Amino acid sequence: MTAVKVIRVMGTSEESWEEAAREAFREASQTVDDISGINVERWTADVEDGEIVEYKATTEIAFPVEHS
Repeated sequence: MTAVKVIRVMGTSEESWEEAAREAFREASQTVDDISGINVERWTADVEDGEIVEYKATTEIAFPVEHS
């Protein structure tokens, strides 16, 4: 049986929520090995003058726990 650890990471983008989720994954993958899944928990955005200026994706990143 494999234990899995889950961390929460928020990604941001000026383009889209999908790109914000990709950014969260890219950032996590720089320090986390063997990512096995990503769950988008929440989509949010910053709005200025009636326009979305920054998309945000709060994600849960899952990866196996390694035993020494």
